[in-house]
Amino acid sequence: MQEYESRDDVLDTTNRGDPAESGLCTLCTSDCVGKCETWLSSLRGREMLYPRRYGDITAGARNKTAEGVSYESMRIQGYAHGAEGLPEDVSADPDDALYTNVDLETEFGADTTTKCKLPLMTGALGSTFIAEKYWESFAVGAALRGFPIVIGENVVAVDQESTMEGGRVVDAPELDRRIETYQAYADDEYGAIIVQMNVEDQRNGVAEYVAEEHGNDVIIELKWGQGAKDIGGEIQVDSIEYAKFLADRGYVVDPDPHDEAVQDAYETGTIDSFARHSRLGATDAPEPEDVEESFLETVQYLRELGFERITLKTGAYSNQDLALAMRCASKAGLDLLTIDGAGGGTGMSPWNMMQEWGTPSVHIHSKALEYAELMDEQGMTVPDLAFAGGIATEDQIFKTLALGSPYVKLVCMGRALMIPGFVGTNVEGALEPERREEINGNWEELPPTVTEYGDTPEEIFAGWQAVQETLEERDVEDIPYGAVALWNLTDKLGAGLKQLMAGARKFNIDAIERSDLMAENEETARVTGLPLLTEAYDEEARALLEDAN
Repeated sequence: MQEYESRDDVLDTTNRGDPAESGLCTLCTSDCVGKCETWLSSLRGREMLYPRRYGDITAGARNKTAEGVSYESMRIQGYAHGAEGLPEDVSADPDDALYTNVDLETEFGADTTTKCKLPLMTGALGSTFIAEKYWESFAVGAALRGFPIVIGENVVAVDQESTMEGGRVVDAPELDRRIETYQAYADDEYGAIIVQMNVEDQRNGVAEYVAEEHGNDVIIELKWGQGAKDIGGEIQVDSIEYAKFLADRGYVVDPDPHDEAVQDAYETGTIDSFARHSRLGATDAPEPEDVEESFLETVQYLRELGFERITLKTGAYSNQDLALAMRCASKAGLDLLTIDGAGGGTGMSPWNMMQEWGTPSVHIHSKALEYAELMDEQGMTVPDLAFAGGIATEDQIFKTLALGSPYVKLVCMGRALMIPGFVGTNVEGALEPERREEINGNWEELPPTVTEYGDTPEEIFAGWQAVQETLEERDVEDIPYGAVALWNLTDKLGAGLKQLMAGARKFNIDAIERSDLMAENEETARVTGLPLLTEAYDEEARALLEDAN
């Protein structure tokens, strides 16, 4: 089993727990005092692109040929000449073709185009309490940076303040709050708010409610699954009254809070929590054709409700189900299909299921490309794609876009984009103790990992002034510090991505190609179809030498 480094002396970063392939700890806690690369980037932004202590050190890469198949087992090409995809106002002159002029904007959509300032989107932030507690940071930060954010499944029915009549939602204050928070800071031209629906959401009339209250200000997303688990969404609650509420809303709650034996066990403390489960989708569809028929009917119904933009999220299922998702998305004319590889990220999933089920990201993403090319050959429209599953750094973003070129328009990032919310909120709670409880801050005082940069937000957050300039007449003090932290992280990711793209002589997202990647080992070459390091451009190299005379 491949092991990943937990410490990077050059960047002065450390994982407090076991590192995953993404570079994040496998268990990321909201009270963490640091300092993995993503955590520290939430404070220092693009400063984290470079080795520390410039002028006093030299640094050498520790990279070696990677084992196994992952995004770490690919390398990015660099070229010595040329410049592709230059923006209209940028010439090929060396004084103009600068990495700072790389264009990171992207767009997706079938009939209606959604533009994004960065080729990123969040994973689905649904009914887990982490998503609820830190929503303001996530939403405001994403809005200011101009990329889509996804409200995940089950948000409406788990909201104890929501109102249901005749089995349909008529008032959903938590859903409204999430949508309106994003919209308050969103640029009308960039980004999007996406509302995801599962089986229970469709039964509870979430689509009808969103259509009536928010209309085409949002994108509706149908959910088949995710990379972290092979069953429906889950949360855990420690109140038996809340568990009864969820059971009465139609959810599967285990153990059953209405069972007298369970109630007795709860009273004695033998049972202290309950798990709420969502239902599996399409259990009544034995064949792919049955799934397709039902899916197309659902999409048609959503269009009749008035939704112009509809997307689909699918998980790390079998190759047949991957192809089915792509076929359904094509036939339905969907705006985006997000494909999430195992093990993905989670707020709550069975741990050993997360470890052992499903197709890992690079494998399923490679098959998605194969099927997209086959669809093209068959004359089918390939939907715009987003790839997800354990992506956290700028090099991983580049590799994901290149591996799925030209079909992948966005990289879906889950846990990495949540860490700034935790860090910024904790800083805010320590500096403004009267707000700590309301914003769910965890620190009573700033830890040394933060105070080494200062003890005011202007000193701690490298992007503080840049955010203030973006807000113009509004004050940066009035937005969540977690949103400022998200700005910092995405500033680092964006700057790093621009540098990698400039080195590959690709000055916009559409110019990135699969040929910009190489496989570090034969297994990766076999799975992805990428050439080995020593074989990439070898024919072109030999032709240059053979034609030299």
